[in-house]
Amino acid sequence: MQFTSERRLDDGVLERDFILAGIPGTLWTPASVSTSAPAPLILLGHPGGLRRMYPRLAARARRSAPEGFATATIELFGSGDRPRPAAAEQARADLHRALEAGEPVSEEIIDALVLPLVDKAVPEWQTALDALLALPEIGGPVGYSGGVISIGTRLAVVEPRISAAVLFAGSFVPRAIFEEARQVTIPLHVLLQWDDESNDRQAALDLFDAFGSKDKTLHANMGGHTGVPQYAGDAAAQFFTRHLTLGPDKPAAEGS
Repeated sequence: MQFTSERRLDDGVLERDFILAGIPGTLWTPASVSTSAPAPLILLGHPGGLRRMYPRLAARARRSAPEGFATATIELFGSGDRPRPAAAEQARADLHRALEAGEPVSEEIIDALVLPLVDKAVPEWQTALDALLALPEIGGPVGYSGGVISIGTRLAVVEPRISAAVLFAGSFVPRAIFEEARQVTIPLHVLLQWDDESNDRQAALDLFDAFGSKDKTLHANMGGHTGVPQYAGDAAAQFFTRHLTLGPDKPAAEGS
């Protein structure tokens, strides 16, 4: 991991851009963090385009900092300045064509669009997690927050260092991910915008039902994709405070 820039924000949060195996990312650490008191970590998922997503990602990071959490994100495969595979571009074109024609989006299109992304993004997140947890100021436990919900679902299944997740509904979900969801056992908090213009509401409800976690909460709000109310973000932050703050009976996550 090579840090390429560093700046102290007005609330004391340290924001550092980095490159890891050619992938750009950003790490935010609260002013309270130190090598003697390393911070729990939240991975910030997003639908791609770090520059475009920066205001929302930075706001989420700065909301988490007063609770003592470090946060980090990486550019999604095929987004931003990263190369776009021809197959992914074809899948996007097929998706837009179906949406513009008012036709149902077929399972074939969803699989072609999402599954290769999940297959590539999840190992990249795990590589990033290796590097982040090697920093002396970062400890555990670790949470995942955001979308793409299929990526978060796969990570919750295969990555034992992730102890809890806030998942953002609002993207197409392949049928295979529904089967993986049954293997998820960590605590979950799922955010759903009821009137999300780009989300299949019933699919989101079905996915929530499929999750195998005994501790899972669905937080649904009226409004479109970008209309998540402030209190919904606060509830997600409280979820992580409950599940990622170390106490006398909470050991650090394995590998941290």
